[in-house]
Order: sequence, then C-alpha cells, then structure tokens
Amino acid sequence: MKTVITSRENHTDSLMDPRFGRCAFFCLYDEDTRETSFLENAGKEQSGGAGTLAAEKMIELGVKKVLSGDFGPKAKDLLDKFGIQMVVIRDHNQKISDLIAKLQG
Repeated sequence: MKTVITSRENHTDSLMDPRFGRCAFFCLYDEDTRETSFLENAGKEQSGGAGTLAAEKMIELGVKKVLSGDFGPKAKDLLDKFGIQMVVIRDHNQKISDLIAKLQG
C-alpha cells in the first residue's frame, strides 16, 4: 500500500510539513516493499488550487493514505471521493523517519 507523508525536505530526517497542498515535498512510502522516495510538490507555489492539485497527484500515484497536518475542503472532498484515507498529524515536529516507523508497526 502506498502512503504519502507531507515533508519539508527531501530526506527522511526532515520534519513533516503540516500543509498538504503547499508542502515542499511528498514522501512516498510503499508499505509492502518498505521503499521510500520523494517527489517535489509542483503545486506548492500556485496562487490557488494547490490542495486540489496535490489531491490529483495522490490519485495519479495510486496512494491509499496521506499523513499531513491539514487538508483543505476541496482536497478533502477529492481524496474522500477516491477512498484515500487522510490522517491528521497534530505534532508537526515529527521526523519523516519516525512516522514511517509508526507505519511499520
């Protein structure tokens, strides 16, 4: 299963980014293979619609779960429509590596 964690930088020592649509990077984690990769968020500088663009990217990537600090209403609607689970992380000072460890159980 593919999971995305919003990230401030493109490495696992980075802190998670609390913004979904305007995060700097998407950390793509495959729970089956335990592989991690990073993808720059092309829509982070958009004047509007960044959340929708990010949600569309999640659908394109075949993601089933997204961990972030916040999701806008349009992004929520789109992610929900495609059955993508949204997990709100309240503690924004967590490293990507720590969140991945929690996913691994």
